[in-house]
Amino acid sequence: MKRICVFCGSSPGRNPEYTIVAEKLGKILVEQKIGLVYGGGDVGLMGKIAHMVFEHGGEVIGVIPKALAEKEVAYKGLSDLRVVSSMHERKALMADISDAFISLPGGLGTIEEFFEVLTWAQLGIHNKPCGFLNVCGYFDYLIEFLERAVDQGFIKQEHKALFLSDDDPEKLLTQIKSYKPPKIDKVAWILGLKNS
Repeated sequence: MKRICVFCGSSPGRNPEYTIVAEKLGKILVEQKIGLVYGGGDVGLMGKIAHMVFEHGGEVIGVIPKALAEKEVAYKGLSDLRVVSSMHERKALMADISDAFISLPGGLGTIEEFFEVLTWAQLGIHNKPCGFLNVCGYFDYLIEFLERAVDQGFIKQEHKALFLSDDDPEKLLTQIKSYKPPKIDKVAWILGLKNS
């Protein structure tokens, strides 16, 4: 595993534990020689994890749209800050250069980015692991929603294996490293050709 993309808030959130865990994840990435790919910001949880990895000698690749970089929220000290033209280009590049995806707490952008790569996994566009770092139960209701979607037949039971979750960064990384993607023919399922 060379690099992990971390989606997280441009705000630190109200609970100081979010920052503590973001920095802990950054430290573990450095210790395990795993590079960080993230949204390129110097604010919120994004800035915290990026500073932790960068200042301890780890690889950090920031990917930020030009419009956000011009608002001076970019981490300008990075040796590898990639400025792209749009949010779409940002997500495509982040996905392309990453081997796995982790979502820390964040808002709409964080959730949207994570669910896009999770959907790509469901469609077979990639086979990379996707995991929630469920700090202080932040994602409990979202995971409950996914369980309800399975219960109501909108997500197949087999697709539950596509997303991982743990409240401990080290345990989540262990799950990510041992991840085996489920073998699901999503197109056949959509067309009603299979039961799975």
